[in-house]
Amino acid sequence: MNIPAELKYTKDHEWVKVEGNVATVGITDFAQSELGDIVYVEIETEGEELNSEEVFGSVEAVKTVSDLFMPLSGKIIEFNTGLESDPEAVNNDPYGKGWMIKIEISDASELDNLLSADDYQSHIG
Repeated sequence: MNIPAELKYTKDHEWVKVEGNVATVGITDFAQSELGDIVYVEIETEGEELNSEEVFGSVEAVKTVSDLFMPLSGKIIEFNTGLESDPEAVNNDPYGKGWMIKIEISDASELDNLLSADDYQSHIG
């Protein structure tokens, strides 16, 4: 299981890469493997200000649909439009081409609530 040490994680299986005041968010390798083949990513919250743990979209796999949760409060400033034509990028490259949104962070103190790679590894067993 690929769990990059430089990223932060949520118990809901999102990963977060922070660069300055912007966080890039996607789902983890573990999450995509549990979901199976991803056929559609729906994110209609671009431009919206959402709180931590609010639903920002959903990901549809062959067998199920799962909600995506905000790891941090902030404004969604970008959606990975490449996922519209290539949703399987989430399966093939969850930490690269499979990223989902970018958030302008509104409360940096919330970063303390995210899991380290080791903590996430313990969380998933």
